[in-house]
Amino acid sequence: MNQILMAKGAKQVVEVCAQVKENEKVVIITEPKTMSIAESVAAAVVAVGAEPVISIIMPRTSDSAEPPETVAAAMLESDVFISAVFTSITHTYAVKNAVQNGSRGIMLTQFEEHMLIDSGVMADFPKAAPTCEAVAKALENAEVIHLKTSHGTDLTMSATGRKSNAMTGMVKAGQFAPVPTIEANVSPLEGTANGTIVTNASIPYIGIGLVKENVVVTVKDGMITNIEGGYEAQILKDDLASKNDENVYNIAEIGVGLNPRCKFNGLMLEDEGVFGSVHIGIGSSITLGGTVKAACHYDLIMTGVTLVADGVTIIEDGNVLL
Repeated sequence: MNQILMAKGAKQVVEVCAQVKENEKVVIITEPKTMSIAESVAAAVVAVGAEPVISIIMPRTSDSAEPPETVAAAMLESDVFISAVFTSITHTYAVKNAVQNGSRGIMLTQFEEHMLIDSGVMADFPKAAPTCEAVAKALENAEVIHLKTSHGTDLTMSATGRKSNAMTGMVKAGQFAPVPTIEANVSPLEGTANGTIVTNASIPYIGIGLVKENVVVTVKDGMITNIEGGYEAQILKDDLASKNDENVYNIAEIGVGLNPRCKFNGLMLEDEGVFGSVHIGIGSSITLGGTVKAACHYDLIMTGVTLVADGVTIIEDGNVLL
């Protein structure tokens, strides 16, 4: 029954988000755990007269690990690639190279079947796009970005010279977008972030999801220097240490969730799209405009936000003003 109900969401992904056209070559990357998502998407691709190729990969050992070279080559030559995997391949050279070659990418990371039935996927993406673009414009090239929350976050950074990303959930040639999140983000200049991050909402990776106890992260000169809290903080701390890669502590992104249909459920692309939330990405930044390639990319999501960029208030007490 789910396969029937998933058809509407798959149609939205293929026709609205990826904007697949007749006779296009569409590569769908998946793994065994998410095969049903890939099959639904493939059926929607066939329905518009395009040709899907499903590439089943072994689950990556960690988020941001590269897909196999043969799959990366297929992505490079595709008109559209759709990644329906549980372990993320978003922040990889395979994605960066494919979009630089003109492909359009949609990332359906950590998708479960219900997300193609009732989730942020059903948003009115064109209607949400102007707000996303306005927020992205405010973040772009901002000399000083100041993030505060009612839970204790107080973080400053600079994006001087950096282009922002208006990830509206809809892609043109040379773009990729995570779905169902609608978000505006920028990768701050390396070494400029300082202050405290208090994650009160979600860390949708490594078995954490919705946090029960705030995770408090200290940042100095663009790098995480300390992580405190309870059990979930220890999971994050141990996981990052296990990577044996100092770049995993890099402050890679500040992103604003702008999908009115998204709700917190512990899954990555739904959580980081929640309207008015903000996430700080850590680790890899190469697909967002930064220069760092790390062994992972995780998002620390918070609510109760006030966000100001060069004197322009983007969010005040959780209310998006732009």
